[in-house]
Amino acid sequence: MPNAFEHVPRATRGHFLLHFYAAVDRLIRFVSQVALPDDDNALRHCVERFPFIAGYLAEIRQYLPPTVAGEDGAAWWEGQITDWEAAADGYLPLRALTTDAAVDYSGRLALILTGLMEEDSRFGTVFAFLQEPLTYRRPSLEVVGQILVGHGWAGGPDAWSVCRPLLTAGLVEVLNRDAPRSEWLLRIPSMLWDAIRGEIAEHPAPWCRYHPPESFGPASDLILPDAFRAHLENVPSLVERGMVKAVVVRGTPGSERLQVLGALARGLERGVVEVQPSPTRDRDGGALDEQHWSAIGPFATLAHAFPVATYDLGPGETVDLPRIPGYDGPVGVVLGLEGGLRGELGEQALTLTLPSLGVVERRRRWEVALAEHPCPDLLDIADRFHLPGGYIGQVGTLAVAQAGLDARVAVTIADVREASRSLNRQLLDNLATRLEARGTWDHLVVSPETTAKLQELELRCRYRENLLEHLGPAFGSNANRGVRAMLSGPSGTGKTLAARILAGELGMDVYRVDLSAVVNKYIGETEKNLQRVLSRSEELDVILLLDEGDALLGKRTEIKSSNDRYANLETNYLLQRLEHYQGIVVITTNAAQFIDTAFQRRMDVLVSFLPPGEEERLRIWQLHLPNQHRVDDGYLRMIAARCVLTGGQIRNAALHATLIALGSRATVTRRHLDEALLSEYRKAGALYPLVESAVANGPVGDVAAFLGALA
Repeated sequence: MPNAFEHVPRATRGHFLLHFYAAVDRLIRFVSQVALPDDDNALRHCVERFPFIAGYLAEIRQYLPPTVAGEDGAAWWEGQITDWEAAADGYLPLRALTTDAAVDYSGRLALILTGLMEEDSRFGTVFAFLQEPLTYRRPSLEVVGQILVGHGWAGGPDAWSVCRPLLTAGLVEVLNRDAPRSEWLLRIPSMLWDAIRGEIAEHPAPWCRYHPPESFGPASDLILPDAFRAHLENVPSLVERGMVKAVVVRGTPGSERLQVLGALARGLERGVVEVQPSPTRDRDGGALDEQHWSAIGPFATLAHAFPVATYDLGPGETVDLPRIPGYDGPVGVVLGLEGGLRGELGEQALTLTLPSLGVVERRRRWEVALAEHPCPDLLDIADRFHLPGGYIGQVGTLAVAQAGLDARVAVTIADVREASRSLNRQLLDNLATRLEARGTWDHLVVSPETTAKLQELELRCRYRENLLEHLGPAFGSNANRGVRAMLSGPSGTGKTLAARILAGELGMDVYRVDLSAVVNKYIGETEKNLQRVLSRSEELDVILLLDEGDALLGKRTEIKSSNDRYANLETNYLLQRLEHYQGIVVITTNAAQFIDTAFQRRMDVLVSFLPPGEEERLRIWQLHLPNQHRVDDGYLRMIAARCVLTGGQIRNAALHATLIALGSRATVTRRHLDEALLSEYRKAGALYPLVESAVANGPVGDVAAFLGALA
């Protein structure tokens, strides 16, 4: 005989409606035959008591043969639904519960009975009637069991046996676990009910996001090195054969880790449910909330999705990756380059580490990101901006908008630089301070030896990627495109200015990190702070300036206490991290003698800044005084010879002299310069060597009082 539901579309919605009608029929039969057993017109009275049921009865009766009644109804529904399923080729969420979560047909009906109020709140009045004298509108475990076990399954399982698989799989939740088990009130999370109905929102819950299979391209479309892409294309077959239970993709936050797992999910004909846990910052690393674990498994099963959890772990942190209840498929994990996994799934995980993009891959990625907008600087952009794929996509979109502000279609390198700067501010400003990158080497007055080393540093930075292609085989994997430089010398000799000029010459941003703000008294926190700022700077490809580096790069000491042990651990971590750093880092120090020699060995360029000599001081004065000053050259030469100041002190004195002249509406003269110099020497606690000059020029303001006190 033909199936009674032959005309029902064999899709998720049709499958849901069949179970819904079967559950409603079961509920109506139970109310009319059990709750009102002595009434010859029980069904009529049931409808009179709950008028809304009449509409459901009318829909059910158009399918139900007249000969099917009483105890035969349950078996009839099960047989018809089973036959209907056999002819359905697509993915059916409720059928998947049987194959993947060990929920049989009776369990499916128990699930739908529990969720009837999600579809029509009027069913709450029926459950309240069944549970009198209590007025619970949610069904209890006992009532669900009575409806199913009491009729149609003679000698079958009890209520707990029917409902337990649903609770174990996380399909239903208990609202009152403190009550006796028979009185547990059951509820289906709304995200699961929507998945059962085939209506999945982009954000089914605040802590997760659903991506349908078509959201991601195939692995062959990913712009990644060929060897990595070839490995990725082989992973789906390993998963389908059960050889891999979890796939871990490591990389920086700006790399396309989710896209890699999305391509894998597409190869498995699945969507992706992306879970973003809130990590608990302790020694065990981040952990997904228990409630999230209990919901994500059944949701992934119902949505035919690949669950992907993202963790932001610091050095030494680990996270548990247990099996997910209610789900029997593969699991994806997104990790950075730090931290590790443990647990049952973690032991069966396949790890893929995203490689850095080369200039060829970056060029292709920029072409996609710029959305076919003409870009005459494309080669220079690909060579200059060493960004991971995800950030290239963001910067490309911003660069197109930047060009649009000037009503231009073509995108220039200036647009990309400004867009990149916007991204840097968004992601780095809470970790470091941006310095203005400006000036040229002509603005820095240092010795010829220092100039030569700075030019070497610029050359090393400019060709850091090309250099790798020309190294001999002995370098092996020890070489990377990172550049590590140490600038040492007294305060005020131009170390920070050199870093800013370097950034300007390279067309890069420079961010300064105060290590005193990074160091934390709590064990392990310093390493986490360092990891965050180093990783973010590395992937955004900015120059990172570690100011006053001797605060952390000090020599390791003999271990005499636990403090010594942990201080040495911090030093060891920074040594290892800098050795593998892929960006440009500049470390400044006023006390190079206190720096651990292991750091100096790992520096690519060491630049020593010495206090300026007489000729250098004269040049610094000439650069910093206003163009229209009225200080004669002879006096400037005398100041340069007799006032042994650093570049920073000369800058301060020139600024002070200009301010005094501005206040008196005059041009800077010898008198203003004398007053500024005297103030600078007083600040340093030193004797001004040109006191007679200051007196001869008529000191003003508090300078006269100062000279009077000296007399």
